[in-house]
Amino acid sequence: MASVSSGFPFNLPVASLLLILLLCLHSGGGQKKKENMLTEKVEQMMEWSSRRSVIRMNGDKFRRFVKAPPRNYSVIVMFTALQPQRQCSVCRQANEEYQVLANSWRYSSAFSNKLFFTMVDYDDGADVFQQLNMNSAPTFMHFPAKGKPKRADTFDLQRIGFASEQLAKWIADRTDVQIRVFRPPNYSGTIALALLVSLVGGLLYLRRNNLEFIYNKTGWAMAALCVVFAMTSGQMWNHIRGPPYAHKNPQNGQVSYIHGSSQAQFVAESHIILLLNAAITMGMVLLNEAATSKGDVGKRRIICLVGLGLVVFFFSFLLSVFRSKYHGYPYSFLIK
Repeated sequence: MASVSSGFPFNLPVASLLLILLLCLHSGGGQKKKENMLTEKVEQMMEWSSRRSVIRMNGDKFRRFVKAPPRNYSVIVMFTALQPQRQCSVCRQANEEYQVLANSWRYSSAFSNKLFFTMVDYDDGADVFQQLNMNSAPTFMHFPAKGKPKRADTFDLQRIGFASEQLAKWIADRTDVQIRVFRPPNYSGTIALALLVSLVGGLLYLRRNNLEFIYNKTGWAMAALCVVFAMTSGQMWNHIRGPPYAHKNPQNGQVSYIHGSSQAQFVAESHIILLLNAAITMGMVLLNEAATSKGDVGKRRIICLVGLGLVVFFFSFLLSVFRSKYHGYPYSFLIK
């Protein structure tokens, strides 16, 4: 043993040397096995991604390719319920935006094997929902290449909405992967505008000998009010953020039409606000009519009471909605 110059102590038993050698060989073999497993997983994910931009997964695939190591790629998972019997209209809307985002990544020049888009439907992977203690859909989660998902790796859909652009910003924040969203051409707006112009043009042509209706103040006032109601109720916000129509609690089945936060809203909520503003405006119009008209006094009194009732009741309702969203607001009127 005196001739050994490998750096081990001269009195090291031969059995220990053999044990260390076996451990080194086993470690090297294990590392090689992990590399082969990782290569196989990446190749499989790339093959699936070449067929579909969004890879559909069941429980087994999710555990093997998303949860289990080794993994050097990030995975975006949409947990959803698209089957008709689930009656999740929000899931279908969110899926459309998710497909747009995944296609934008799949067909971009920056596409690589560092990021994959997947989907787990409840009917294909109910065990995954139970494993993650997930009781609502749709939900977007990011599973990083290393470590476990953090709180920020769950997309805040209720506050931000599920528009492709918002999802792309969230992914860029979590993965440093920049995705430029490319939407397929949508000609419905152009067609609708062309039909509207044709309709207005045809109406003007038919009434070309009598265009006095153009100067009708009541018509223009009604059109202006419709635009004001739409804008003040948050229709533009809905168009930009793409929020769900309402929220159904999966535990008790209760449907919420008013969002509990001042930072977000449902589509149904904007419709409710629009109707409340319209009712209050109608009440003010009736009050003005009762004060300025020269008709029968009894009729004017009835119009005044109806207008006052509309303003008081629906303004109280509007204030109640405001209180439910801005917690701590101290004032209320009739309805709390």
